[in-house]
Parts: sequence; structure tokens; C-alpha cells
Amino acid sequence: MQEQRIITHEGLEVRISATANEDILSILNQAVQGSERGMRFRLQNIPARIEAYEDQIRFVSLYKKNRIAGTVGSCYRMTGQGKLEYPSCYLRYLAFQTAYRSESDRKKRTKEIIKPDTGDMSFKERTLEIFSKPHLLGFRNVKETDKHIMYAFIESMNERSKHLVHQAGYEYIRSFLTVAFSRFNPKPDSRVVKLNSVAEKKVMETQLKDFYRDYSFFNTDHCFYGDNYYVLKEGGEIIAGVNALPSVYKIYDIPGVWGWVMMNVLPKSPYYKKLFHPDEFRHLIFDALYCQKGCEEVLPDLFETACYMEGFNTGLLWLDDHSELYDTLRTSMRMGAINRILNAKPGLVYARFVNMTDQEKECFYDAPAYISGFDFS
Repeated sequence: MQEQRIITHEGLEVRISATANEDILSILNQAVQGSERGMRFRLQNIPARIEAYEDQIRFVSLYKKNRIAGTVGSCYRMTGQGKLEYPSCYLRYLAFQTAYRSESDRKKRTKEIIKPDTGDMSFKERTLEIFSKPHLLGFRNVKETDKHIMYAFIESMNERSKHLVHQAGYEYIRSFLTVAFSRFNPKPDSRVVKLNSVAEKKVMETQLKDFYRDYSFFNTDHCFYGDNYYVLKEGGEIIAGVNALPSVYKIYDIPGVWGWVMMNVLPKSPYYKKLFHPDEFRHLIFDALYCQKGCEEVLPDLFETACYMEGFNTGLLWLDDHSELYDTLRTSMRMGAINRILNAKPGLVYARFVNMTDQEKECFYDAPAYISGFDFS
């Protein structure tokens, strides 16, 4: 689709685009993710990840006097299985220009945005409406009367983002936490190999669907992105697997005492700086994790081999904090030093249920949420 101007009001415009133009890439590449009271970081590989979404992403951007002031991406996918299966849009890449985010400027612009239109709705209300009506985004086959879920992952300390999604009618449904893995000198395990053939990936995809059959928001769109899916086999049978995505963050702040230690002490240590350096935090993102029930003890061996093969010392993954898998890894003594130090605040899952009954919504409060690592990379 071509860029469309869908709302205009006194020098303010909201535009929807299927591509990330120069304005959008510029604001995203400069954006610092997170909140002032939480971890703040900058992503380093945005263009490549946007390209992977292909035609299943739309950017909703705010312009003031023809200059971009903010943007947010909406990624379409089918998620879940059985009673949890619905067309969905995941919101990511929320970014504002620095000047727009300053306190005095924010107050001034907020007054402008909420000033009444000549019509029945304010500019702000009409803009927020876009994030509760997915048919406005121009995705193929998404109709106004369809059942649909729009969802977002938000840091618990990010009050501004929580306020925005509340205003758009989103509900808090689940929470999740970061799990870290690290090794000073990772070593390979002979049981671990990388999947190569299409046939092997088809088998693995079937196993993943079965493993996450009771999870909301699970999808296989990027499970094998980058051809870096590693499996651990015993007797020729796959008992564990994970996709290992190389990623780089620039870290600006981590809250708390242990955050101060990570930012100020670890980078000066000959050993720990292998695991973490804020200026260039090189790590693997572990995604599409699979494990046969009762075999969870092999997961550190799988993670370590992936680190060895890819040339990294640290990996991150995100798990629903009321899932069995999280409970297992949280209590593991073999996840490494960073996991023992890490004191991450929980992330929150917010969802807007479109054209769905209360009964259809209810199961999303009870089911663990699948937290896609790809969406954090």
C-alpha cells in the first residue's frame, strides 16, 4: 500500500505506511527503548528485522508540520491454536522524537492533540481508534466485523506506554520475565546439531506446535529465521531445540543495585566483560524453545553449544512467569552468572479483543502467553 494520510488536524497528520521510509528509520534508529525507571537500551539491527516482516507490517506515524514526531509498528500474524487461534496484530517499535518526549514540549503538544476537532471526536481519540480497529491498517483480508486481537509487550515500569494502551482499550492479561544464560568459555556438546533441511524443519515445526498448543499468541512465522535452529538429539530423537538469533543492544541504564554493578563493574572485569558490556551488548536471543517434558536438564547444554557455535557468551529469552518452563529454568543452577545477577522487572502483556465475547476472552487470562524472542531482537 502507498502511504496514506488518514487523519489531519491543524498541522497534525497521522499516516499509515507499509514500508519504513527514511523518516521512520531515522526515528527508530535513534529511539531508546524502555522507561526512565526501567532498563533503557537501543536496538542495533532494526532494518533487517523490519524486512523479515515482509508485507505483514504497517507503521502508524504522527507528523507535525510535515516532520515526523512519532511512530509505532503493527505486525500481522495468525496466533494460537484451537480456542486460542485468532488473527492478531502485535504492536512494536514505539518511538518518539527526543524533543517530543521532553516534559515541557510533551505538555504543550498534549494540549494541541486533545483539543477538540470540528467533528464529534478529538484528534487523540481518532488516532487511538486505529489501535482498536485493525481493518484501518490495510492488511489483506482483515475486515471490520472480523474477530481480532491486538496485543503488545510493555515493561511494567513504562507508565507512558501503559497509559497509552489503556486509553486505546487494551487489557492487562499476563506477565513475563527475562531469563539469561551465560558462559565465560562455552563448549560444544556432540549431541547438538543445526537443522538444515526443509524436511527436518517441518518435523520441528510440528513438534513446536504441539509443545505450545495451550499457549496464546504462539506462531511459527519466525521460528527458523536466520537458519540458526539448534537441536539436541538422543538416540536420533530431538529432545530439545532453540533458534539462536544474534543481536546487539546498546544499554543506557539498568535499574537497581545489581543494575549499577552490571553497568559499572562488570565491563571492567576481564572475565565478566565477556558476558556483558553496555556499549555493545552482544548476545543471542533464544526463540522458539522446545523441550520434551522431563528433559529440561539438557537445556543449558543446548544453549551453551549454540553460544559456542555462534561465537557468543550470553543469551536471553523471555517466558511467561506462570509457565512450567519458566519455573524450571528459574530454579536451574546451570544458567550462569548473568542470570544470578539479573533482577529484571516483569514485562506485561496487554491485549485489545475486537468483536470477541467475554467467554472467548476469558481463556487468554488463563493460558500462558508465548513471548516471541524475534520480536525483541
